[in-house]
Amino acid sequence: MEECDIKIKFGLRLRQLRKEKGISQEELMAATGIHRTYLSEVERGIRNISIMNIDKLAKALNVDTMEMFDFPKTIASRG
Repeated sequence: MEECDIKIKFGLRLRQLRKEKGISQEELMAATGIHRTYLSEVERGIRNISIMNIDKLAKALNVDTMEMFDFPKTIASRG
């Protein structure tokens, strides 16, 4: 898996989880302290997010950190 592939897959997974929870980027920003522009870039696979920010996002989305990497087959097959 190439570096850009994992960033895109993670971003798609983050967006999927956020939308499933009915949370806007602004609401997620408020819950985590992570700037909305940064979140948007993570969701688009532009940013290489840190493990600390992944943990903040998982807590705000009320999911296990490992669930952030549970890429559905539709996401895993992209790239």
